Amino acid sequence: MRKYLLWGEDMESLKRLLGFLNSLEDKKIDYKLNKIRNEAIMVEIAVPGQLWEVEFMDDGTIEIEKFINDGGFYDGEELKTLFEKFSD
Repeated sequence: MRKYLLWGEDMESLKRLLGFLNSLEDKKIDYKLNKIRNEAIMVEIAVPGQLWEVEFMDDGTIEIEKFINDGGFYDGEELKTLFEKFSD
């Protein structure tokens, strides 16, 4: 059975997340919050040529995944590739 923390039980993790969000705002870096896993809050950051997914885990760890643009530009035909490769 999974244990869920109540507010106040792990304020350090919350402080780290809030500090990170405040830093992004201070530097005028746009972000979105998302939740795709039970154990994490994700901060999605889009900067020129990159997408960062920074997850603050419930155990206090941070996981970062970066998607870096290959520099290519594609026309509308590329949408076929999307559906051919990634549709059920």
